[in-house]
Amino acid sequence: MFLFATIDGFFPPIPSESVVIALATLSVSVGAPNLWILVPVAALGAFVGDQIAYTIGRRVPVRDLRLFRSAKAQAALDWAEHALERRGAAFIIAARYIPVGRVAVNMTAGAVGFPRARFMMLDAIAALTWAIYSAAIGVSAGAWLGHHPALAVVVGVVGGILIGVAVDWFLRRWFESRAPVPDGVASPPDPSTL
Repeated sequence: MFLFATIDGFFPPIPSESVVIALATLSVSVGAPNLWILVPVAALGAFVGDQIAYTIGRRVPVRDLRLFRSAKAQAALDWAEHALERRGAAFIIAARYIPVGRVAVNMTAGAVGFPRARFMMLDAIAALTWAIYSAAIGVSAGAWLGHHPALAVVVGVVGGILIGVAVDWFLRRWFESRAPVPDGVASPPDPSTL
């Protein structure tokens, strides 16, 4: 779990949220793994992965990375940079729930020199709340369909994806409405199209 969450912090195709949900579902429906170990391990992995993304942003010209070469990815970086300047705390915490968005935000935070100590504090909050949120989805599915562990895992993961899409949509709309976007900076892109 730690490895999945760490890699997902800087390489978004790794589905760490789905792994947390599936393991939390199994924790409730079959009794293993231990939920009290799963949540902190997932949170720690997410925190470490986000710190790696921040460090990459500090040391590598992020805009030149293959992952961020498309026009939409460049727009995501422009948006992330602007949002960090205007509302860094809320943005860093909320971005943890948006798969590609969190990588863009965390790398951009490093690239623009967002203070490391402040980033670490905000990221610790984000990683812990993300792990609890993911586990809560799995626990709900496991409690509801505990006698059918395989079905509970599928329902939990699909439910997590649907809730993730809804959270992503809500956060993008909320951030769009909070502050005007300056000329030349794109609106928040849809991370699923990056």
